[in-house]
Amino acid sequence: MKLSPFLPPVLLLSITALLAGLWAGLLRLGWQIPGDLAAFAYTHGPLMISGFLGSLISVERVVALRQRWMFAAPLLTGPGWLLTVLLPAQPVGPLAMTLGSLGTFVILSVMVRREPVLHTLTMAAGALCWLVGNLLWLSGAEIFRVVYWWAAFLVLTITGERLELSRVLRMTARKQLLFLLAAGLFALGVIITLFDLAWGARLAGAGLLALSAWLIAFDIARRNIRHPVPLTRYIARCLFLGYFWLALGGGLWLFNSNASLYAGPLYDAGLHSVFVGFVISMIFGHAPIILPALLNRMLPYHPVFYASLGLLHLSLLLRVGADLARQMDLRRWGGLLNEVAILLFFASLIITLVRQNRAARKAGA
Repeated sequence: MKLSPFLPPVLLLSITALLAGLWAGLLRLGWQIPGDLAAFAYTHGPLMISGFLGSLISVERVVALRQRWMFAAPLLTGPGWLLTVLLPAQPVGPLAMTLGSLGTFVILSVMVRREPVLHTLTMAAGALCWLVGNLLWLSGAEIFRVVYWWAAFLVLTITGERLELSRVLRMTARKQLLFLLAAGLFALGVIITLFDLAWGARLAGAGLLALSAWLIAFDIARRNIRHPVPLTRYIARCLFLGYFWLALGGGLWLFNSNASLYAGPLYDAGLHSVFVGFVISMIFGHAPIILPALLNRMLPYHPVFYASLGLLHLSLLLRVGADLARQMDLRRWGGLLNEVAILLFFASLIITLVRQNRAARKAGA
């Protein structure tokens, strides 16, 4: 079945959502940009979570299952973020993205029905958290309450994928039980945030620490950290750096103060340790796995990938360190360099693919 006609608009909307989300992120960091953009700044989270990441995750599942009707999910989240920006006073954009997350949950439910195992159940739970988070956002809940559900969407989706990829290690019942306990503790904390934000965040933080410990101990990346194949080694290093940030984010949530639950430097440090340090590092590592499936072509390795990876983590160290030291000017620069690293990574991917196409054409000439 040819799915390619659906891919260009979805990928274009996803990448445009990334660019818009990064622009809004600069406003959130306090960079002075001409124009009346105060309302746009508050779209940073929804654009990055639903417009960019949610769309890509859903289309990845669609390509894997090869069912055209499933493209309804990313085709809702894509225009949804655009409508959120263009019509900020109207609920049509958030509603479209919420329906897109519902569609993604339906897709994951199909996967569970076909293969009811721990990794599909974990990813389905992640999609459900995305849906709940979007419903809360649509109902007018504060972002500092919604954000734990959005984090659960990404963390459970990614750890479910890692569990799936680690099946070659023949996961024992004990290892699966440990994973279930860690993920369950995290999910329980997220649920409790609805009733008690402080204790819910602490339990969720403890769950993140447990999940990071599980990943470091049992994920297949541990065996590949010194793999002789450069691309495999690069992927493993992306993953292990992400696990460090997941643990740090969990620690910051676990030992939070009441003041850091709503805004401020520690709030920023905890969230971006998870969303940038863990999630974006996972994207850097998983792109060589996902892109071949989406584009039906292999992604050649290039050492330049390490430039964006190094800049991402060094700039995040600067940002989090500045948060802890209450140095807001340094935090702004750290955040700006975070975004430069992300743009550099996608630029390197595009350049690598263009060169591959040129080489293929020359070889066929």
